[in-house]
Amino acid sequence: MTIAVLGATGMVGSRVAAEARARGHRVLALARKPTSDDPYVTAVAVDAGDPRALRAALTGSANRPAADAVVVALRTEPVDQEFLVGATRAVLAIAGPLGVPVLVVGGAGALRSPANPELLVADDPAYVPPAIRAVAAAGVAQLHACRADARGPWAYLCPPAQLNPGERTGRYRRGTDTLLTDAEGASWISAEDLSVAVLDELENPGPEHLFTVAAHPAEPSTG
Repeated sequence: MTIAVLGATGMVGSRVAAEARARGHRVLALARKPTSDDPYVTAVAVDAGDPRALRAALTGSANRPAADAVVVALRTEPVDQEFLVGATRAVLAIAGPLGVPVLVVGGAGALRSPANPELLVADDPAYVPPAIRAVAAAGVAQLHACRADARGPWAYLCPPAQLNPGERTGRYRRGTDTLLTDAEGASWISAEDLSVAVLDELENPGPEHLFTVAAHPAEPSTG
């Protein structure tokens, strides 16, 4: 496949691009200032807030292929909900009529709280303190945009509560609409293993529009 990664220079996007290349896929690395020395990675400078530029990047040209799948891995600092939702809607509007699947890497806030299924994680102070409430709310709004505006195949991947660079084990747990936690109540995954889940989904799509992943429990010691 040729996989377009929007936000290709970020923590998640860069690892998704690396995982895609490791599996033999071509990558369109979309970002404001992308770079690449890999002949199978095409760096495309694009402003995610410019729908025309996004369309040109995703539909291809004489010099580069069109995308067979799109991964939206955007983050803003500080959080900009209007930008995030607008860019997601633009990608869905472009990819949908072409039948190109879109996988959005969103936020854990859109999941249900494991302690109270009637409460979203975004509204549960046990997971989302006031300081990051706006970040969680932006992810919820992004999911609503997917559900309202999708015109083709799409999926929304919620990471667990903690997502940081780490080890690629190639293993993870998959869930649906509820935050996954381990026996101690922790909810986490490495960005590397999240990227494994992204590529697994692109290669073999699951039945759910909304799903989540978390680190696979460590094997018990036999020593």
